[in-house]
Amino acid sequence: MKIAVVGATGLVGREMLTVLEERGFGQEDVIVAASPKSIGKKISFAGRELTVVSVDDAIAAHPDYAIFSAGAAASRQYAPLFAAVGTTVIDNSSAWRKDPAIPLVVPEINIATATNALTQSSNNAIIIANPNCSTIQMVLAISALEREYGIRRIVVSTYQSITGTGIKAVRQLEAEERGVKPDEMAYPYPIHRNLFPHGGDWLDSGYTTEEQKLVDETRKIFGDPSIMVSATVARVPVVGGHSESVNVELRREYDLADVRRLIEMTPGVVLYDDPTHNLYPMPITSHHRDEVFVGRLRRDPSQPCTLNLWVVADNIRKGAATNAIQIMQELIKLRTKN
Repeated sequence: MKIAVVGATGLVGREMLTVLEERGFGQEDVIVAASPKSIGKKISFAGRELTVVSVDDAIAAHPDYAIFSAGAAASRQYAPLFAAVGTTVIDNSSAWRKDPAIPLVVPEINIATATNALTQSSNNAIIIANPNCSTIQMVLAISALEREYGIRRIVVSTYQSITGTGIKAVRQLEAEERGVKPDEMAYPYPIHRNLFPHGGDWLDSGYTTEEQKLVDETRKIFGDPSIMVSATVARVPVVGGHSESVNVELRREYDLADVRRLIEMTPGVVLYDDPTHNLYPMPITSHHRDEVFVGRLRRDPSQPCTLNLWVVADNIRKGAATNAIQIMQELIKLRTKN
């Protein structure tokens, strides 16, 4: 089997290679592709060295799967070219998420949208979108509640790791921690000992693209355009995970013990919640982990049918690399079965 990783030199691309190795793909024919400035570089993978090639060369190799983390512009340009040669593309950018013809997938919730698309394809030439990292952890944490009770409204505030912006942001923070001026500023303000309510680009509505993704993607993944979502994104000086304060109004009254049971039973979710022992999720809890952690679970006394929870996950792992490779694994299972 041939697997191409496009954008292999970036934070998420390198993590994709780590997850591939961890999940038993170390002996497969893995092709690492990146922008022209990275061609010829060496990347360690499963005890061997891989040479970075051009995206065009990766397409010419006709891989079975191409996992993208190269930005929306590259995905829009190259993903259809991979699909045209019979490659199944799993894209981590925002390029295809809003396209109604493209499945937007969190495997534990709606893998059927991807497997149905693959079944209907004559040559495996499909594109599948990986949701935004903040969306993935939130919808997975509340997915069982959506199935059992239905969701009317979500108010979410995110506290997002700088790794969501990329390596330039990490270098900015590290330089500021050392007390030196960064070579490049990923943000318009210092991030060390600071935070700011700004993630993504500004929209005419006054919200940002990161906030709007939480609205649009949640509705698409749950298949319910009536769910109301209000989001505020903040960037915090953390490396290793996104945190979210989530207020959820359900469509009918709930039993808190039943809510706890449903969350505990959700695949990929860990209920990490014991206030008497100060047990609650933090970014250091999720760092290098694939699970989504949920804590601070409590009833909202100000409104019926509503509860609060705190959700934490590693945005580079489950929020990006792991989710994409889980999608691929499920599609491999389907092909093996057929």
